[in-house]
Amino acid sequence: MSHPTLGPFEPRLVRQRKRRARASFRDASFLHERVCADLADRLEVIPRPFERVLALGGYGLFSEEVRARPELSARVASIFEADLDLVDPEFLPFAPGAFDLIVSPLALHWINDLPGALIQLRLALRPDGLLLASLFGGETLTELRLSLIEAEFELLGGAGPRVSPFADLQDIAGLLQRAGFALPAADRDVVAVRYAEPMRLLSDLRAMGETSALRERNPTNLSRRILARAFEVYHTRYADENKRVLATFEILTATGWSPHESQQKPLRPGSAKTRLADALNTKEQSAGEKPSDT
Repeated sequence: MSHPTLGPFEPRLVRQRKRRARASFRDASFLHERVCADLADRLEVIPRPFERVLALGGYGLFSEEVRARPELSARVASIFEADLDLVDPEFLPFAPGAFDLIVSPLALHWINDLPGALIQLRLALRPDGLLLASLFGGETLTELRLSLIEAEFELLGGAGPRVSPFADLQDIAGLLQRAGFALPAADRDVVAVRYAEPMRLLSDLRAMGETSALRERNPTNLSRRILARAFEVYHTRYADENKRVLATFEILTATGWSPHESQQKPLRPGSAKTRLADALNTKEQSAGEKPSDT
């Protein structure tokens, strides 16, 4: 199926990266494990059963996390696993209302049409169904991005895209609302990882299937000369006293509910039973009125 929406990513490359990562994923799954544990923590405080669950991404880690928690496992009956090497989130093959819960650990940042994918995820939920999705945010890999840019400007006089773009926190809740979710919310977790050398970071990104899959790739190959200079910059700017370099991962978590009449609604303007002035024990005055001295 062709993609009508052109975006920054080449879907074929995304699937290729994720397919290759299946064999090596467990060697660098620490971020996904952290995210799956966080998603499970959030579910544990929601006292309701989830009969049909879709886990989009994570190569089975979310299912493992649920099974390790007996109380939560008793409330989660069936988990359908779907990863980006098999399922295209922009063309989901699920019937409307198929799931009570959709979780997506670190997958949706690879979507060209994120608003459209969120709409499809909402439609795949039953009324009052829950979406919990974690994705990388805009501060992710800032150090690597800036080191590559500086090295290329120094050696070539210009720089092109090498690291994928990521969404910002302030965009996520708005995208959920635009997609029709009720009670949308988003929060962030910034994870600082230290590496003995930048090459180890690149190895982990390859193992996770998180290397660049940009549609418009840099016309200049990432030569050893550029990479070596980027690593020098990386060490100079981002190494600690033990000569270990910093890699930042910003993880955004989006929460939204499929609309249902039982959900809490915002109050209508003017429906409050207590005036704000009374609550603050002060005198009410119009916006154009000057305050008195008494």
